[in-house]
Amino acid sequence: MNTSPTARTVAWWRPQPVESGFSRMTSSSNNLANPANPGSTANTVAFRALVAFTAILLLSPQAWFPVLGQLRIAFVAAAIAIGAHLMDRMVRRESAPPFNGEIGVALLLVGWAVITVPVSYWAGGSVEVLTSQYIKAVVFFWLVATLATTERRLKTVAWTLVLCAIPLAGTGLSNYLSGEVLSTGVPGLKRIYGYMGGSGLAANPNDLALMLNLIIPIAAALMISTRNLAARSVAAMAMLISVAGVIVTFSRAGFLTLAATGVMLLALLARRHSNGAGALLVAVALVVPVLVPDSYFDRLSTITDIEADRTGSAQGRWQDVVVSAGIVAQNPIVGAGIGNDMLALNRYRGRDTYRSVHNAYLQYAVDLGLPGLLLFAWLHIMCFRSARRLERLARQHEALKSLGPLAAGIQVSLVTFFVAAMFHPIAYQFYFFTIGGLAVALKNTARAVGAVDEPVRAPRHRLAPTPADASASARSALADKLAGRPVPLS
Repeated sequence: MNTSPTARTVAWWRPQPVESGFSRMTSSSNNLANPANPGSTANTVAFRALVAFTAILLLSPQAWFPVLGQLRIAFVAAAIAIGAHLMDRMVRRESAPPFNGEIGVALLLVGWAVITVPVSYWAGGSVEVLTSQYIKAVVFFWLVATLATTERRLKTVAWTLVLCAIPLAGTGLSNYLSGEVLSTGVPGLKRIYGYMGGSGLAANPNDLALMLNLIIPIAAALMISTRNLAARSVAAMAMLISVAGVIVTFSRAGFLTLAATGVMLLALLARRHSNGAGALLVAVALVVPVLVPDSYFDRLSTITDIEADRTGSAQGRWQDVVVSAGIVAQNPIVGAGIGNDMLALNRYRGRDTYRSVHNAYLQYAVDLGLPGLLLFAWLHIMCFRSARRLERLARQHEALKSLGPLAAGIQVSLVTFFVAAMFHPIAYQFYFFTIGGLAVALKNTARAVGAVDEPVRAPRHRLAPTPADASASARSALADKLAGRPVPLS
């Protein structure tokens, strides 16, 4: 008789497991306790909706095809991702990954922003920023962090960003070559329109440069980590066209961020002994200055000599930084309320310009006081440390080895954001939360393969046995008696 474990059946005195149809839909034959094997239809649907939302967020297809705007495709994709993910978590509570400190800090930020609404300069404006931008960005952060928890899913999100960079940069180059430029009021100075003239996260040339700068390190990471020649070529093309896209925006912040990114990438490639990719990066750095027009260098010269800026933007932004520092000194705890930095600047400078301070960290300090600034800085550092730790773990665990370059690229992107945030009013938008979500997803992936030790959860105890427990205990005792084993005394 076959007595192998796979051939045994459950004895008649053992309780028969009952599985509902809904449970079968949300579970698979894989071990549910392993987040590396999501193993449910709802989880898969949620992740695919997340990828769709990411592409919609960057490319804004509704701007190309207005009929899609009536269908509210971004809202539909986000609703499916959130709904399916919550359903999966409710059904598979035992397999839920441990709580992430980064998500906790993000929730504290949102909570602090809500607390300051009643004392803000304009409560209605604060509610609008919260509901239309900030909460959406934090929810996106949570979805990326808790859904992209396998190597395949992480790379799928990374490739989505890289592939979206190609039309973003391509549109910028097309606008530059075809003369689709903004009027700056200064002879000889031309600025291209952003992606599709103002859609998504690349609405203006500065935002376009920022988004491309954040994606460049991820493209470099995929280029050095993939073995497929075609995929490697696509990643290299996306990186190069993104560099060109940043340059044609004539963004000074974009140039500074690109330069910092290039230095960090070169150090990364040298550390990983990627000589070919490093040589390509050096070649690009040597060729680019020869190809750019003289007007580009004239624009960059105003970085060190702000009085030479004929548009007046450099002088105005520096004055805003000084005024913002004074606002924080006078109101260091509560701030002006989320999204109210423009009103605070208008009051303190004595004239209305309705211009945000071009520094994300000062935005947090002016709007949410020093508590908001410290919470965001803490969140940024935590995300960086998570990516850094994964890169180190990748050297020790074979299951994580292929994620090492991506972890390094995400680190560079987080530092890239730090540099860019010094010159952009982007505190409450998706930019940081996209890259930060990937950093937390790296940590959850390491947990899934057992590379990160987690505290053991204590089992929940009932005060008294239920009738079902008593019945099961009686059946177990009967089985022991039939088998001739001693029955323990109770």
